[in-house]
Amino acid sequence: MCRSIKTLRPPALPEEATEEDMRAAALQYVRKVSGFRAPAAHNREVFDRAVDEITAATMKLLGGLEIRGSAHGHAAPAHAPAHAVDAAPARGASGG
Repeated sequence: MCRSIKTLRPPALPEEATEEDMRAAALQYVRKVSGFRAPAAHNREVFDRAVDEITAATMKLLGGLEIRGSAHGHAAPAHAPAHAVDAAPARGASGG
């Protein structure tokens, strides 16, 4: 069976979560919400896009969290590609 979603922020993990950790959590989320462990060919594109978008949102979330008593937070992990963080859809005052 597939991995469960786990907490990816310190101190739950001894080191920063990797992009692989974030992608695995995103995949589990999409599987759970969609009800598909592996989508049919006609759903593959939307399934994969959702995993990519949730991975990017997770990177942005973890990069922006301020963990009190820790040096973590305030910026995306150094190993996270900038385009992955920027790929998350912006939401805010514009109503988007």
